[in-house]
Formats: sequence, structure tokens, C-alpha cells
Amino acid sequence: MKITDIEAIYLRLPQVTAACDGTQDTLLVKVHTDASLVGYGEVDSCPLVAKAVIEAPLSHQICCGLRDLLRGEDPLAVEALHKKMYDGTIYFGRRGAARHAMAGVDVALWDLRGKALGQPVYRLLGGPFQKSFKAYASVLFEGTPEATGDMARRLIGKGFQAVKFGWGPMGRDEATDVALVREARKGTGDDADLMVDAGLVYDVKTAIRRARQFSDYHIFWLEEPLPPDDLDGYRRLSDATDVRIAAGEQEADLADFERLMDAGGIDVVQPDPARCGISGMLAVGRAAARRNRVVANHTFKSGITMAASLHALAALPNAIRFEYCAADSPLRHDLTAQKFPLVDGCVSVPEEPGLGVQVDESVIEKYRQ
Repeated sequence: MKITDIEAIYLRLPQVTAACDGTQDTLLVKVHTDASLVGYGEVDSCPLVAKAVIEAPLSHQICCGLRDLLRGEDPLAVEALHKKMYDGTIYFGRRGAARHAMAGVDVALWDLRGKALGQPVYRLLGGPFQKSFKAYASVLFEGTPEATGDMARRLIGKGFQAVKFGWGPMGRDEATDVALVREARKGTGDDADLMVDAGLVYDVKTAIRRARQFSDYHIFWLEEPLPPDDLDGYRRLSDATDVRIAAGEQEADLADFERLMDAGGIDVVQPDPARCGISGMLAVGRAAARRNRVVANHTFKSGITMAASLHALAALPNAIRFEYCAADSPLRHDLTAQKFPLVDGCVSVPEEPGLGVQVDESVIEKYRQ
């Protein structure tokens, strides 16, 4: 079996706002083979930048688009193809959008491998350690603390036992920050997990103060309060509070995750398979396990990335939570036939071969650009 083509398909809703919501557009990766098998992946990046990385023609030996690099190759040789992609883009890659594009191809290759071998991806990764994960509804903060509390009540009413709010008005002023978390906790009740994603808005002293203030509302973790490169700040924050500190969604390379853990001292590591691939997520999770850290996926895309996250989590011994994107977008809810139902607040890993999702081609055609 050989790869015949790699499509990079840009999907976009008719209206896109500045809100930090990755479900407004996406880049779908489709790997074709001469055996009529197709694998799907997804990229969480600037879609057109990642699309260019895939479609770029040969410039020279270490500056080539991913499609040209992989045509004619065996799609089952996932690790070998990962090295070929890395080496072939080293002139302009190694980090950022190039790694994100590689991640989308990596997910599609695992989907293909599972389909070819008749196995769900988690089995090919060495799992499962577990096949069901407590899911937290992941949404943006509403415009006011009161509206945030109302949203929390609605999500708990849908069966979630954990909720995360992020970005939005967080970081405008101290009173608003505290009120947002206070009302969110009122909405979830005392028994649910409450996570707070600050959205990179603080300096270290403010982050320490907020962590102490938010601890009054028993938050499960405080996520990305600092810029990703402020490793010293993360270490100072982690040392100053008992609140779990979570980060990692901005990273794509194992070495950068290791720096966050070793120099930054974070507690919860958050790889995103649409940015580091299933292969990368597995490597990061295992590195975290060696350091006695826990893993929760970052996922704010379609059912493709949700499925990829579940398979990778199932192959890790230290996975604790599943991020369940609750954004109201057809790219999130309609692109795959699978809806990932909640059962007692948990979501199960798909059992069908590959990622175990069926992509709706009519949705692709509707939003294709």
C-alpha cells in the first residue's frame, strides 16, 4: 500500500469572530492510498499557513511540502514518515505551523493504520489503560459573571460533572476575575470539578495572587495564566500555590513540553494531537509519567481531534481528564457522525478500526473554501 495524495482541506464558517474559538474554522487532512483506504486528521493552527506547509512544492532537500515528501511512501510506517517529514522541513520547520501540519498528517496516518489492520488506534499504541474518561465541558467565559453562572448550570444539567471556562473577559480587572470564578462555582455546585483557563493574561505576581483567590472556590486547576515561554514565572507560580497549574497546548515538540515540566514545574500537561500528533501526544504523556505528572488532552476542534485525543489518552497510564469541546459550531458537532455521548459524566474511546469516526462529506463540501 502506498500514499497517492494528501489533501489539505480548509473549512470555515460563514462568519468568524475574534473570539478564541478554534471551532470557527479548521484544516482537515485527508491521506489517500492506492488501496482505496483514506485516513483523516485535523490541524489546530492557522489553517492556511498549515495548508501551505502540506502543499508547498519542493524547494530543496530540507525545504519541501509534506505532500511531495510522502507520496509513494508506505502509510503504515508512521515513525519513519514522521522523521522524513521532520528532516524534509527542517529549513523552515522544527516548531510552530510546520509541526502542526505534521501533526494533522500523523493523526491521519494512525487512522489509516488502524483501518488497514482492523484495530482501533488505542490498541496499536499499546493501550488501553482505561477506556472511559471523566469529561469536562470546555467553553469560553460568558460576557458577565452572571451569564457564566447560568452557562455552568446548563452544562451541569446536560450531565457534565466537570466544567472549564476560559478566555473571554478574564484578565480585565481583579473584581471581574474573582466574580467570574465565583459565579461559575455557584453554577456548577460544590461537587463538580471547575477548571479555569486564564488565557495567557497575567504576569507572575498577578497569577500568584489569582491562584490564591481562586483557591477559595476549589478550582481543579488553573490553566495557562502566563505566556508559554515564561518558564521562570511558571516555576515561581507552581512553588507559590497548592492549586494545580496546567499548560502545554501551545507546544508541539517534546523538548518544549519537557522544559515546561522541568523548568516550569507544571502539574498537568496538555498536549493537543492536532498540534503534536498522536505520536507526539504519546511521547509527551510518557515523559510526564516518568516525572509523576498527569495528562489531560487539549482539544477544541471537531470529532476527529476528539477521537484522536481519546485514543492517545487510553494508551497513557497517567491520563486523568478528557477535554470535551462544548462550543456551538457545526464544525464541532456535524463533521463526524460520532457525537461522543456522556454516560455518568464520562466519554468512552471509539472501538471501530482507526480513529473510529465517520466524516460527513456533505459538511466538508458545505464549508470548504
